[in-house]
Amino acid sequence: MVARLIDEDPEGAYAYSKVALRLASRVAAVREAAGFAAYANQKYSEALAEFRAARRMTGHVELWPVMADCERGLGRPEKALDMAGAPEVNKLDKAGQVEMRLVAAGARRDMGQLDAAIVTLQSPELASNSVQPWTARLRYAYADALLAAGRESEAREWFAKAVESDKDGSTDASDRLAELDGVEFVDALDESETEYEGEGEPEPDESPAEATPQPVSEPTPETSPVSAADEDGEKTAGSANAEA
Repeated sequence: MVARLIDEDPEGAYAYSKVALRLASRVAAVREAAGFAAYANQKYSEALAEFRAARRMTGHVELWPVMADCERGLGRPEKALDMAGAPEVNKLDKAGQVEMRLVAAGARRDMGQLDAAIVTLQSPELASNSVQPWTARLRYAYADALLAAGRESEAREWFAKAVESDKDGSTDASDRLAELDGVEFVDALDESETEYEGEGEPEPDESPAEATPQPVSEPTPETSPVSAADEDGEKTAGSANAEA
């Protein structure tokens, strides 16, 4: 349930993770799921504690990048950079190493070191023409860092490359690219709804021969409208007279 809800309902996923912890806190997968649920809700201290517990249980290093990102979330970018240079990084697979590079670049930006963040992201994975699961995010992060450094033309180029590799829409690179190109989006749904409402309004009848004007009397402050009971009484009386 944590895995099913974490993207669309992180609070619900977090609630399920707390139940799982009460039932099986000694299971590494439960501690890892609880860590990701807390991370999705920006509870970085709690997430870091759960990730550390899962790592102690398994001895694996796969969680090292997200643990470093929790340090960033806690306002400790220097600690995240220390983790980026730790021996554990060499034990990560290619995806984990790219993720660690993204975290390190983010830490550099947290510290105001924009040029260092750009250099951190420059890597063989960034220069490669092959598209991997991490390619779109890596290109996006590089474009965003370039833009933050005022290198707009280069940023546009890399946002375009991110769009090319982002097949599942994991980033908003297309929106960022359009923003740089000065493209403004209009909500077509609102316009169609407005047109539909306009079409539903009846047009006034301009033919006086067919129109039968009805007198309209507005109640004045001194006159109260006729109650439903009075109307029913009048209708009943009228029916009785008609029968008579």
